[in-house]
Amino acid sequence: MKHLTLYISILIFTLTSCDNTSEVLPPLTETVSQVPIPRVNEMPDMPAPYMMKNWRKTAIDFDHYIYDFNQKGKFLPFIWIDSMKRNFPQNTFGLFTAVGDVREGPDVNDGENHEAIGALGSIIGATLVGIDKSSQNGMNFVEMTKNYFNRDNGWNIIMNFTSKKAHIGGGYGNDFWYDIYNNVLFYGMANYYPKVKGIDSLQRIIADQFLTSANILKDDYTFSFFNFKDMYGGVNHIPTQEDVAAGYAFILYAAYIKYKDKKYLDGAEMALTALQKQKENRNYELFMPFGAYLAARLNAEEGRNYDVLKFLNWTFEGKSVNRDGWGVITGNWNGYDVSGLYGSTKDKGGYGFAMNTFDLAWPLLPMVRYDQRYAAAIAKWMLNAANASRLFYPYNIPDSLQALPAKKAITKNVIAYEGLVRHPTIKGFENRSPFAQGDGPLWAPGMPDETMFSIYGSGHVGFFGGTIHTTDKEGILFLDCLATDMYRKEKAYPTYLVYNPGNTAESVKLPAITGDYALYDAVSQKLLSNGDYENDVLNIRPKQTALLIFVPSASRFKVIDQKLYADDVVIDFHYHVGK
Repeated sequence: MKHLTLYISILIFTLTSCDNTSEVLPPLTETVSQVPIPRVNEMPDMPAPYMMKNWRKTAIDFDHYIYDFNQKGKFLPFIWIDSMKRNFPQNTFGLFTAVGDVREGPDVNDGENHEAIGALGSIIGATLVGIDKSSQNGMNFVEMTKNYFNRDNGWNIIMNFTSKKAHIGGGYGNDFWYDIYNNVLFYGMANYYPKVKGIDSLQRIIADQFLTSANILKDDYTFSFFNFKDMYGGVNHIPTQEDVAAGYAFILYAAYIKYKDKKYLDGAEMALTALQKQKENRNYELFMPFGAYLAARLNAEEGRNYDVLKFLNWTFEGKSVNRDGWGVITGNWNGYDVSGLYGSTKDKGGYGFAMNTFDLAWPLLPMVRYDQRYAAAIAKWMLNAANASRLFYPYNIPDSLQALPAKKAITKNVIAYEGLVRHPTIKGFENRSPFAQGDGPLWAPGMPDETMFSIYGSGHVGFFGGTIHTTDKEGILFLDCLATDMYRKEKAYPTYLVYNPGNTAESVKLPAITGDYALYDAVSQKLLSNGDYENDVLNIRPKQTALLIFVPSASRFKVIDQKLYADDVVIDFHYHVGK
């Protein structure tokens, strides 16, 4: 970006609101006030001790390590070829769920035991940091994921395994979360690879399956699973999971944007409305934040009136009635701020999970561009979460506070422990806190201790790596709000969320953007002049939050239905002007 000296008074605006036009943008009579999330208010402005991990490098190094077929040594390599050709006449690949998982590998069950949740998450994560997974070392890993589309059994959706024969736990037709979330992940992957052979046709089938299912469920998602072959819901030993409705809404709204067929929009709204009608918090794992994201998008793009704050509070507060305590952790454990981690607020005094925390950034960062009232809260949460998440990694937490310090070399510090607990139950470590560990040894007989290192969860690190940009000022991050804003309805300009947690004003270098741009801040709803930025440097006040949109400097502005446009691109969905 080249330096531009801006004076708002000499910029020419075109206002279109009702039947009025003007060359001068009138002063705002209503500004967008920040709405607090109570749980975020419990978090420190600046977490301590502070150490921001290089998340981009971690995601790149993870991919290079895990996807290397030539690694040699105990438990290596972590990837293999599955030549059973389930569902499609092609080879696919398998990744270990955890280091040394005895249930999996090329010599176990013909190599079929591998989970979609790890493969799909790792592909999205790598893609977000610039790795083309459709053409990597002569292999198209994106196309190979088609084998998870279970057409042989008639379900015709993505499932966590390629067949029932390969099922080793972790959901196969008996757990709503696994079936719906893997389709969300598949749609997420497909957003970046729309032209890979066969992906588009599977997306259409999935959308139709979900629409048929949604029309059967209507406003009743009180089930543990849904049978997509015979189209009925069921209840088993797993809690009911009403929040999957938000997963339905994500897929169906994405299908609406992709295929321009209103039936998918109707299905998305039906699913999201069903979730909003819930009178109690039904946050089971990762769908509720997608509810907030879809609510903000539908309000902004379709003129709806969904309760964004309701979904956000249900995500954060830790008061779920069907999974007691599930939400966002806050607090300081023995001198370590751990606020922002996502998981159980009650189990073991608090149990934050790596994958869940990484994935929470996926819907929450883009949500802000559709509803900037939550910019300050999400920026503060993200700073805390990104700082605390380093503690999942064995070289970023003291040896005395982790389960396997003597065996951490195999991780190369890119494979994380599955989680972080406040009160460990492992014999001999009961009084250590915070404590990095995993549940792997509990999954099946004969599991080695190394299964505490989570490959499937660590693969989702790209949701941090592709969105978090550090600056030369401690605690100030630029957070990319477009990177995971999938299936956008219209063009968008580069958008970054930035927050100064300190007590002094700071000047920080802006992200490198090609071309001549002006800066619009959707929080203050102002174009920033050279008093706010100069020579590609942003001046940001103490505790200030900004949502920066890099607008081409030659843009002309107009307001239509309370949306501010730069030329024909919306840069503010809630620009309130006087009458």
